Amino acid sequence: MEIKDLLNPEENGELGKKPGESPLKSLETDLKFYSDSVKEVAIEIMVEGISEYPIFVAHQHELNLGELIIDKEELNTSWSMHASTIEEFSEKGLIQSDKKEKFIKQYKDPYKFMCVFVIVPEGANFVFFPYQ
Repeated sequence: MEIKDLLNPEENGELGKKPGESPLKSLETDLKFYSDSVKEVAIEIMVEGISEYPIFVAHQHELNLGELIIDKEELNTSWSMHASTIEEFSEKGLIQSDKKEKFIKQYKDPYKFMCVFVIVPEGANFVFFPYQ
């Protein structure tokens, strides 16, 4: 799923909201602002051998997944970001073991795209957002 799919939920029925109501309008702005920091963390995760598949979690509420790397309150932005990995998502059952290979095949180049698990009240989904 691409960011535009989340930003225009009415076109594909994803989130069931009308245009202009989605809190995701601010997500693209924040992801662009966070781009360099997120890429730095992704590269660190890979270079240190923690994981070949970093996953970043974008949310607006409290979360117990991964490690907080960007706090929306500190930066006066709309979205906080946690850093995680495919391994943690598998351990917690967010990516089922029988679907892990499919996820890996769809995973985009982590040097060019951030893998973001976006959590909103209507649900959650993965998006791949290009680094700026």
